[in-house]
Amino acid sequence: MTINNNTFTGEYSYTLDVKGRINIPAKFRNDLTDDNEKSFVITKGMDSCIWVYPIIVWQNIEDELKKLSSLSNINRSFVRNTVRYASMVKYDKQGRIAITPKLIKYANLGKEALIIGMVNKIEIWDPGLLAKTDELSQKIDSSQFDELANKIIL
Repeated sequence: MTINNNTFTGEYSYTLDVKGRINIPAKFRNDLTDDNEKSFVITKGMDSCIWVYPIIVWQNIEDELKKLSSLSNINRSFVRNTVRYASMVKYDKQGRIAITPKLIKYANLGKEALIIGMVNKIEIWDPGLLAKTDELSQKIDSSQFDELANKIIL
């Protein structure tokens, strides 16, 4: 059986402490390769959540962003909105990372948070916002899901 490093699956419930720190599940920390040096990049997600990337994965994203022409207004806006809230964090001995106040506000995080593995990244959600997002996804035409499923080669 092949182990996929830097790959995250599952959902975990955690609390945000008063200093804005949250635990990264031990399973996710164990799946992080040594070349990441216990580091992640946190930034705004697309759905009012926080995206947490292993540093190695984030470096690939940066490489792709560099390929976008800065002469294009849409490219500049996309890059700006992707990286302006990004910051590198290292988890401490307890497995916690610190989330910036701007990201906490953006994701509407209170004390409770859900941490979800999204294959190449981790998402941190307010449970209420995730429930609303899940409700909206129920309205997506199932044929669109079928179309995506057919693109996955088993």
